[in-house]
Amino acid sequence: MVTQLTVDAPDGAAEAYLAGEEGRPGVLFFMDAFGLRPRIAEMVERIAGWGYTVLAPNVFYREGTAADLAPHGDLRDPQERERFMATGPFERVRGYTPDLSGPDTAAWVDALAGHAGGGRFATTGYCMGARLAVRTAGLLPESVAAVGGWHGGGLVTDAPDSPHRGIASSTAAYAFGHADQDRSMPADAVVALGETLERAGRPYLNEVYAGASHGYTMADTAAYDEAAAERHFHALRELLDANLPR
Repeated sequence: MVTQLTVDAPDGAAEAYLAGEEGRPGVLFFMDAFGLRPRIAEMVERIAGWGYTVLAPNVFYREGTAADLAPHGDLRDPQERERFMATGPFERVRGYTPDLSGPDTAAWVDALAGHAGGGRFATTGYCMGARLAVRTAGLLPESVAAVGGWHGGGLVTDAPDSPHRGIASSTAAYAFGHADQDRSMPADAVVALGETLERAGRPYLNEVYAGASHGYTMADTAAYDEAAAERHFHALRELLDANLPR
């Protein structure tokens, strides 16, 4: 069962979904650009069912509550999607810069630690959440045991603060499932990510899911691809089971 709690974040109160038995190994779940909503709750509950304590925060809490920011129509309907896109989800993504996400991460980790077992934790992220997951491992190298990134965008850029640059200092295992022909994570970026993981000596998967669109895990959108979503769940479970002792 998924419950909702409030986390004391640096700039106010942030809602978060929580699922799983108290004291289990922790998983910090970073949502996609569309926010906390029933699909995210379903995913959190499924991961918790494997034997983990999972926390998914509303990282856009500065902009409003989860209910305020979530889609209210069916995103599989083109008109409803267009209506939601007019509310500015990608502006929120661009505005959530490392100077905000870094301090927030400490709050999310503290909240997760209050429910999960001691020791190292894992993180998994979707769309822009994949960047946050990768950054978390760079910020907390001794604490993050595993990182999953799924249809992530902008993981490798030329910027000094590109997410992939933190991999060198991390101690985590990684699993990435990239969307096929994703403009936000083109083929050369996928190759560069693999080279970075190789140089860092980290265990990893760095796969492209043929035919899968950006957003393939999200069953409430037109991008959903059941086969790719299930492949991601299988890879994520293997990653967690191999790196989080229970």
